[in-house]
Amino acid sequence: MSKLTQTNWDVIIVGGGPAGFFAGIRCAETNPTLNVLIIEKAQQTLGKVLISGGGRCNVTHACFDPAQLITYYPRGGAALRGAFTRFQPEDTIKWFEKHGVKLKAESDGRMFPVTDSSETIAECLRESAKKAGVFVQAGMSLQKVESLSENGFRLEVQSEAKLLHLQVKKLLLATGSDPKTREIVKSLGHSIEEPVPSLFTFNISDKRLEGLAGVSIESVTVKMDLFTQRGPLLITHWGLSGPAVLRLSAWGARILFEKKYHATLFINWLGDTSFEKTLDVLQKHKAWHENARKKVLTEPAFTQLPARLWKQLAYFIGEKNWGDITKAEIRKLAEELTAGQFEIKGKGQFKEEFVTCGGVRLDEVNFKTMQSRVVENLFFAGEVLDIDGITGGFNFQSSWTTGWLAGNFMASTG
Repeated sequence: MSKLTQTNWDVIIVGGGPAGFFAGIRCAETNPTLNVLIIEKAQQTLGKVLISGGGRCNVTHACFDPAQLITYYPRGGAALRGAFTRFQPEDTIKWFEKHGVKLKAESDGRMFPVTDSSETIAECLRESAKKAGVFVQAGMSLQKVESLSENGFRLEVQSEAKLLHLQVKKLLLATGSDPKTREIVKSLGHSIEEPVPSLFTFNISDKRLEGLAGVSIESVTVKMDLFTQRGPLLITHWGLSGPAVLRLSAWGARILFEKKYHATLFINWLGDTSFEKTLDVLQKHKAWHENARKKVLTEPAFTQLPARLWKQLAYFIGEKNWGDITKAEIRKLAEELTAGQFEIKGKGQFKEEFVTCGGVRLDEVNFKTMQSRVVENLFFAGEVLDIDGITGGFNFQSSWTTGWLAGNFMASTG
């Protein structure tokens, strides 16, 4: 990569991630006369793209109704409603196909490149930016922004051991949850919703989970306070993970933060089967004469549960046969299966895909253009905004959408 020598630009994008690249490409492709620069503080661009989805890159989700799509965003859904009518997953699929990358949908709606390699997506974005004439400079961090009123902005950036000063007409911040950028945003007059972790696993120490690390259940319902989620669950060495837990952590992110990650979790191991229905099944299982002399711990009444998990949940019954358990024990077992209580004692991190909620307040941004309502010619895209989605490609989709809208408007206004 050549060294940066030019100091005056039409558009500078701070943040070489998905939103930043998408904005830069859209801007330069739409208006090739503009000089567009992307700067990234890391030594490599698109780092989050490369690690996403275990190295496969969960690009988006096969949900093409904006009204339904926004329900996957614990924060930002209302603001994205109109934005998704302008650029949504269907448009993302077409965009990547046009740029040489075909996507595929899996049974749960997640979409990946057919190559199953995140390198495919990163290379596509890098090549598309290069073809569009976007200049990309890694290893360069933003230190300060000074608004020059109608003349744009003066930027102070750190490049290796020296400070550089750049001037630009339009500035897009797409830096994710970078703390330094938050301070700069505040200095420009914007408000920030302070970020807290979202999408994390639960640390739970409980004898009912001991020795079960690696056991997964296809569909459970988890509840905490007013929040409920249903989906697959994975038991880990430190507690619980899996889509159901991660989604619950996203919806309850701020409450859990306030509670210092100590809360009571209720689990229905049978999905949406009610206590009454569960009780009925258990009673019939006990009444069936062939079961009378069989041990409760080794003769599960619900075959969808892993045998090891059943044995742990029914531990209090001991070595009794089905024919010998009491009505009280049956009721307790039904409760254990449909509303088992577990104490969350902390949070873990979800692989390297660390997501936060928080960022630039959404009412200070025009979601038709992604331009600031506070400072003219200042734009935002991606996770620098107070937007976050659950797992499944939704965080990338909000980055593609907001990046595309910002790039589109910056190009059309010269």
